[in-house]
Amino acid sequence: MKFLFVTDLDNTLVGDDAALAFLNDRLSSYRQEYGTKIVYSTGRSLVSYKHLRSEKHLLDPDALVTAVGTEVYLNPQDETPDSQWSQQLSPGWDRARVLETAGQFADLLAQPDSEQRPFKVSYFLSETVAPEVLPRLEDKLKEQDLNFKLVYSGGKDLDILPEKGDKGLAMQFLRQKWQIPPEKTVVCGDSGNDIALFSVGTERGIIVGNALPELRQWHEANGTDYRYLAQKACAAGIWEGLQYFGFIQ
Repeated sequence: MKFLFVTDLDNTLVGDDAALAFLNDRLSSYRQEYGTKIVYSTGRSLVSYKHLRSEKHLLDPDALVTAVGTEVYLNPQDETPDSQWSQQLSPGWDRARVLETAGQFADLLAQPDSEQRPFKVSYFLSETVAPEVLPRLEDKLKEQDLNFKLVYSGGKDLDILPEKGDKGLAMQFLRQKWQIPPEKTVVCGDSGNDIALFSVGTERGIIVGNALPELRQWHEANGTDYRYLAQKACAAGIWEGLQYFGFIQ
């Protein structure tokens, strides 16, 4: 069947080169024969994605979602994000005030400039202090009446995004644009910033076997029959899940 395939990259699609090559071959065949759509959804910036693309053998996607869902590229060769998606994120987003507020917290260490994007402010935050810092930061941002959401993943990465900007909402934006129903959509991930992919609707979900505890714990607390926790890691886990849901034989 034709289906929409949406996957995180680091430690999800990428991480086992042999399994990736096998999965790429199958996905390429299904895209050619049935019109399957392939989307990469990553926390990386476009620049960082291109570095990974040069290091690993990745199929050219039909669309690219970067910066934790805040940028959508309908033509992955293009340097300009889709304006329609950007317009949906803009109302109430004030990046300067987000920076000013977050700057009051000494525990927040700014990530490199390449990872700072128009709709994403990114920091490193130690897992040991995160439980104390995150509620205080959220309260401070709410006092400013700002449009925002906090996404903390991997025990170190904190992204401040517009409320309507995340991987899940970006996936649904593409799914609706291409008119592909949820039951013919599958999403794959391994970490906290992928929870948005799994929680936004009833799309089929594959959590790879090497998923971080933050995602496993969320899955255990929010079990459903349209989400699958694979035994195998990375691309091999994705293949396992695609077979489980019957997307690929």
